[in-house]
Amino acid sequence: MNKTLLYAIPLALAALVAGIWLAQSRYAPQESATPTDTLWQLSFPNVQGRSQTLSQWRGQVLVLNFWASWCAPCREEMPDFVALRTKFQPRGVEFVGLAIDNSANVMQFLHDQPVNYPILIGEGAANDLARQLGNPSGALPYTLVIDRDGKIILKHLGRLPRAELEAVLNKIGAA
Repeated sequence: MNKTLLYAIPLALAALVAGIWLAQSRYAPQESATPTDTLWQLSFPNVQGRSQTLSQWRGQVLVLNFWASWCAPCREEMPDFVALRTKFQPRGVEFVGLAIDNSANVMQFLHDQPVNYPILIGEGAANDLARQLGNPSGALPYTLVIDRDGKIILKHLGRLPRAELEAVLNKIGAA
């Protein structure tokens, strides 16, 4: 019995360590040297169906929000984004909503709750992009703040509190 325990405990610990390593290597955000290089090359249709390249916002502070019309926390944070866009747009900050949703659902949602910032329709491709940019779970909402040099300053999964976002925008000198 004691010999069995002597072998079982180290084997169990080795299995635990291997499991932790596997989970971290699979689900931890993977950073590349310049994760936004790919971002600037992409384009998505806006709500009118016209293709918009993300590079048009290069050089500005960009708040990129991955959302969907069926996502309650996404809908809850949108009024804060509207207010903060009004405040920070004159200082070179743009908010862009990238919907992981279809055009019909987005149009219906925006009819009921309009926003003052660009909304793009990304469907499944937007979900893939969010994963590439540090959201391995694919959960929503997911928000990035990208500075003027293209560096990701903030990655936030879940509803982003207005005070936290405002503090980040003030800290990076969105002026």
